[in-house]
Amino acid sequence: MRHLHHLPQSTHDFHNQRMLFTAVPYKLPPTFFLSEHTLMNFLFPLLAVLIWSVNAIVSKLSATAIDPAAISFYRWLVALLVLAPFALPGVWRHRQQIKQLWWKLLVLGLLGMVMYQSLAYYAAHSVSALFMGIIAALIPLLTVLLSMVVMRLAPTLGILLGSLLSFSGLVWLVSQGDPARILTQGLGKGEIMMFTASTSYALYGVLTRRWAIPLPNWQSLWMQILFGVLLLIPNFLLATDVSLNAHNLPLVLFAAIPASIVAPFLWIQGVMRLGASSTSIYMNLVPIFTAVIAVSFLHETLHSYHFIGGGIALAGVILAQRLRTPLTGRKSPCTPGNKSPE
Repeated sequence: MRHLHHLPQSTHDFHNQRMLFTAVPYKLPPTFFLSEHTLMNFLFPLLAVLIWSVNAIVSKLSATAIDPAAISFYRWLVALLVLAPFALPGVWRHRQQIKQLWWKLLVLGLLGMVMYQSLAYYAAHSVSALFMGIIAALIPLLTVLLSMVVMRLAPTLGILLGSLLSFSGLVWLVSQGDPARILTQGLGKGEIMMFTASTSYALYGVLTRRWAIPLPNWQSLWMQILFGVLLLIPNFLLATDVSLNAHNLPLVLFAAIPASIVAPFLWIQGVMRLGASSTSIYMNLVPIFTAVIAVSFLHETLHSYHFIGGGIALAGVILAQRLRTPLTGRKSPCTPGNKSPE
């Protein structure tokens, strides 16, 4: 990649803030990308979603290949080093601003880089990739719900009905088609971890939008990753086995480069060319892609409760995205991905 360009500040908060930066490939004419009718414009978000879906499979595979603390640390360390040549000059130029904003960058690093992925890696020991994909698809809805609390934005009819629908689907999914099971057995540790991970990532997106950190996206992202790596060190040092080998190294590299750098780049390109609202719809493909890959390569079994619970939950997300009738006179929140654009 050459000729890196910063996004306008308005692109700093798309529905869950999937790591924000952009670049324009060298030698290709701008009209090739900017035309709304170019197939490439639709491939940007489609490929991003495909990479994130594969990453759910990588998370599941890592459960038997490497300690969760190790892959969490290595992933962001590699991403930090890869981005350093592009980000460090700007970080140095903006060092005075960073000194004032350090605690916000630290909080974002904790939520987006530490809690979200670390909890997902631990959850992968006890939940399926199918379950992880469905829960991840609920992040846009969780983002909007948290926006109503943190940013005091009014709900819409779609958010109200969509939340109820998604909650019903989630109960059916977690209980494996027997809601009474939750009352008798409670939630599993992995399920709680995965839901907490998704909630932390949703909060990451809300705070990014609320704070609107006045730094170029490369520098903001790099500083968040830096704080994330520092916060991950204690857990990494306590891990029993942090060795890298031919089996787990490809998993680390995929999580570090395609999932952490390439996919966000592709996603933000899609947002710039298709619009945030249109691009956000592609997120609903995550559980579908994840299911196909999990069944094909991990030989996981699709059950009726996956179809019913997952389908109802996704229907709730889509309803929240599309039905925007306000319930009050206050300003209603942007639907997932409809914010100017993680």
